[in-house]
Amino acid sequence: MKRYRVGILSGGGDCAGINPAIKWVVKSALDTRLSAERDMQYEVLGIKNGWDGLMSLDPANPTDQNYTMPLTEDLVRTWDRYGGTNLGSSRANPYNPRNDVSRTVIRNIELLGLDTLVAIGGDDTLGVASRLSREGVRVVGIPKTIDKDLPGTDYTLGFETAMNVVVECVDRLRTTAGSHRRVFVVETMGRHAGWLALEGGESSGAYIILIPEYDFSMEHVNELLLDGRRSGARYEIVIVAEGAKPAGGREFVRDDRLDSFGHRALGGVGESVARAIQDGTGVETRSMVLSHLQRGGVPCAYDRRMGRYFGIAAVDLIVAKDFGKMVAFKNGQVTAIPIDDALGNPHLVDVRTQYDTVRYNGRRTILGQST
Repeated sequence: MKRYRVGILSGGGDCAGINPAIKWVVKSALDTRLSAERDMQYEVLGIKNGWDGLMSLDPANPTDQNYTMPLTEDLVRTWDRYGGTNLGSSRANPYNPRNDVSRTVIRNIELLGLDTLVAIGGDDTLGVASRLSREGVRVVGIPKTIDKDLPGTDYTLGFETAMNVVVECVDRLRTTAGSHRRVFVVETMGRHAGWLALEGGESSGAYIILIPEYDFSMEHVNELLLDGRRSGARYEIVIVAEGAKPAGGREFVRDDRLDSFGHRALGGVGESVARAIQDGTGVETRSMVLSHLQRGGVPCAYDRRMGRYFGIAAVDLIVAKDFGKMVAFKNGQVTAIPIDDALGNPHLVDVRTQYDTVRYNGRRTILGQST
């Protein structure tokens, strides 16, 4: 029986759903009954810390446990219960223009004897996978990002769990907000896409939701809040995505340092909005940045199932030798698309059909015409 070696890594920000996907890549690849049907003996090697593992591996010590770990069914048996990624992650970029080490990565893939590499990640991680594919590396992608902004797929691992965190935190904030008649501004992640803020806000009943896809007027925000107070509201919750910005302004940047993919760290819009609310309305206002809380915690049931389905589908692509593809979820079905189709133009909230630009909230009409 022929032997086939699969490498797997996770890159970018951690989130729930990655470990379930890793588990089911391993279980599907190593399943003895399927191996007999395929006439192929698979093995899976975990690459630690994302692309950094392949960038830092010493050719003289390819089995260094700092960078690789063999994955067995017994080892990953319980992984779907845990958040984050047990393989570790990083934002390392082999194609960083300031230090391009892509040839080292390709050499180490060959050194490790990897017949295929499974990359779990978002736009940046899959962008590296796409470039490696064009250089002849056999790759398969699994979509992961709490922003849910990859085109070509209706779901990315981590989103549902992160949204549940937003809802849980807002539910807790209501206690103190109501006790003190305060406005609470909650800043979520979401650089370009407002899915987490919008759907988290809809799920938690937020009074106002501000998203990157629609620049907001601070005057209108204050008018809406004062209208709420006049109608008898004791407190209000405002949810704002980190990439949202006021009309005529720019996104709020925590600092100007760039990561290896050229991104600046966003942050500060929640505090700015809170100050403007208190100054403009006289209502006591507090802000809270959820930040990495949204990435943490155990995966919800949906992320466990989607991790399972995506992991199995990734192995199906490997068995079919259908490389350069990313598994996806489209129109209620697990499918696969070229990795390149999941890059470039982010999947954003459609303001015309999914956002109320008057109420700064989710739509109040779904089947009928909106006003």
